[in-house]
Amino acid sequence: MTSTDAPEAVPLPEILIFPNRLLKAETTEKLLNRIYGVPHVRQVNIAGEGLPAVLGSGPGKGLPNEHPERKVITVKGKEVELRLLVGRVFVEIDDIDHVQNALEEIDAICTELLPFGYNLEVGRYSKYRPTVTDYKKCKR
Repeated sequence: MTSTDAPEAVPLPEILIFPNRLLKAETTEKLLNRIYGVPHVRQVNIAGEGLPAVLGSGPGKGLPNEHPERKVITVKGKEVELRLLVGRVFVEIDDIDHVQNALEEIDAICTELLPFGYNLEVGRYSKYRPTVTDYKKCKR
């Protein structure tokens, strides 16, 4: 997902935060709010293990999923339903010239909030232009 519909001429850099453990809802909320406070952060995407509302298989198939980490968290003053256990955080930076400063600030935040360890990488992890499959499906 991107915050704008216009394709980017040059792909913006992203910082991947890869914690050594899946994050609890409380930790995810703290991490996201702190990251959005870092200058030059354009958007943040998360990925991880899904927590569906209804169990899709097993002996409880069709019953509500009462997982303790399926909660509503507040990010940037908005309530968001957390539907997954976060395993990766992708932080998009608005300009390549600001990546190093943002990386240092995010490293300090992660050191404080993720005492069990994490890895940081800089690259481009989200697609920034339509793929051949997107053209075939007419998603431009």
